[in-house]
Amino acid sequence: MTPSRLFLTGIEAEGRHGANPGEKDQAQRFVVDLDVEVDVTSDDLEGTSDYRMLIRTAREVVAGRSFDLLESVATAVAEAVAARPGVVRATAIVHKPAAARASELQGVAAAATVEPGG
Repeated sequence: MTPSRLFLTGIEAEGRHGANPGEKDQAQRFVVDLDVEVDVTSDDLEGTSDYRMLIRTAREVVAGRSFDLLESVATAVAEAVAARPGVVRATAIVHKPAAARASELQGVAAAATVEPGG
C-alpha cells in the first residue's frame, strides 16, 4: 500500500449551525476543505477512496445535522470522512462565510483531524 493525500477544497454546503439566536432558523452557506490521507493499492478507483464519495459525505454531514459550534461541525465531518473505506486520516476545515462578514474578518473556520477508530 502506498499512502497518498487528497486535498479537496471549496466544498459548498448549506446547514443550520450556530450558537446565536436565530442562526439555525434558515440554512446558511458553509465551505469545507478536506485533507485526506488514503491508502492506494492500485491504479483504479477500487484501489483508493473515491473523492466524489468524500465530497458527498462532507455535504451530507453539513446539511443533515445541526450543531451549535463550528468546531463540532468540523469534527463530525472529519469523523464521517475518516469512516470511509481506504481513509487513514481526515482533516476537515469548515468555513462559515457569514460569520466572517458579521465579525469584519476575512474568515472564520474550525478544523478537526480524525483517524478511523480514533
